[in-house]
Amino acid sequence: MIKNGLIIAVLFLGSNAQAQSQFTLNQAKDYALGNQLAIKNAALDIENAKQQAREVTARGLPQVSMSGSFNNFINLPVQVVDATFLNPNAKPGETIQFRAGTTYSTNGSLQANQLLFSGSYLVGLQVAKFFVSFSETALVQSKEDALFNVTQAYQIAAVGKQNLEFIDSMVLVTSKLIEEQRVYLELGLLDQESIDQLEYSLLTAQNSKASALIQYNNALSMLKLTMGYPINDPIEITELASDLMNRKSLKEASSENLQNNLSMQLLQKQRTLSEYNLKNYKYGQLPTLSANFSHQYNAFRNEFNFFADKPWFPQTFWGLSLNVPIFAGGEKYALIQQAKIRIMKDENQIKMFEQSLKSQEVQYQNNLIGATQLLELQEKNINLANKIYSNAIAKRDIGKVNSLEVTQKYNQVIMAQSQYVGSMIDVLNAQLNIDKLYNQLLK
Repeated sequence: MIKNGLIIAVLFLGSNAQAQSQFTLNQAKDYALGNQLAIKNAALDIENAKQQAREVTARGLPQVSMSGSFNNFINLPVQVVDATFLNPNAKPGETIQFRAGTTYSTNGSLQANQLLFSGSYLVGLQVAKFFVSFSETALVQSKEDALFNVTQAYQIAAVGKQNLEFIDSMVLVTSKLIEEQRVYLELGLLDQESIDQLEYSLLTAQNSKASALIQYNNALSMLKLTMGYPINDPIEITELASDLMNRKSLKEASSENLQNNLSMQLLQKQRTLSEYNLKNYKYGQLPTLSANFSHQYNAFRNEFNFFADKPWFPQTFWGLSLNVPIFAGGEKYALIQQAKIRIMKDENQIKMFEQSLKSQEVQYQNNLIGATQLLELQEKNINLANKIYSNAIAKRDIGKVNSLEVTQKYNQVIMAQSQYVGSMIDVLNAQLNIDKLYNQLLK
């Protein structure tokens, strides 16, 4: 019974491990969102921004501290005064010296400070809160970048896998054809040159397969990197390029969609930060008011007996501190002007980027339309090349064409397949660029 249980457990763990190494595109995206280190860092930036907001808030709360001091005067300080201070009959200009104070002294105090008003502090609170929102947008952009990279790598791997399967089928077809033709060679119905031509085609197919396998493995390695998946662990994709081609496409341009672009949103928030910077300089010219409170005890001894029943002298006071900026040599004026210039530059940057987005929108839409049309032509081309190659094989079997012609038709199929693969990648990349432009990758 125990043995059967162990077998079931091993089988379960094995199937679970296998399931973990197989990914659809959506599963690869979900894995990346949970494991991509860049996303984790962006999430840490949000937590850091929250802690910075707490730090700024704390500056406006009461600041309480305790302090203490102890002094042992090895040589008591000497005081020099005019002799008339103690003796009115002393000669003019005569001085006397004496040591004043005690050998030991100690002090303990409690201090509290409270900021009552500061324009810079009020702006700082607003900036700290806004910076959390800025970091949250940066996290979303990090997720979008990760999904873009994962999708692109997955698409290349899917195209590579489909291409590998096609070339592998061509290797099998060519191998089978050679085996069939060797029978005719043994019967004397076919010359050795014809077999050599077919074997040359087989070697070409095998080379193409080896190259396709390398490209596929490299694509899987890139996919692991973009997902945050262990590089040395096996991974398998379960979707082919033909599956990905069925995704819904965004064909209509919209200015509202462009406003969803995350890079545009970050630029707009950067302008808001610049506006807060200007506000900070302006509010920094307002007076700053703070309150303080202090309570302390002092003790003076000629012997080290601070714990004896001897007097301690208390001192308590509170006060207000007002700082009114009047003139700083024009420095603050220059800072304000620089902040205004920064805002104008941000405005220009937003306008430039908006124009760039509109240009990209047109280019990506044209690229998608052109790539889709070319893919349709390449699909017809490869179907026709396969048909011609199949007919050539059939005619070769009945002796109407020679092996050289079959090889030529085979080369046409390989070339058509290469062009078809390139067209699929172009279509997928064009659609992916549009999805990122319109901030559709996270939807």
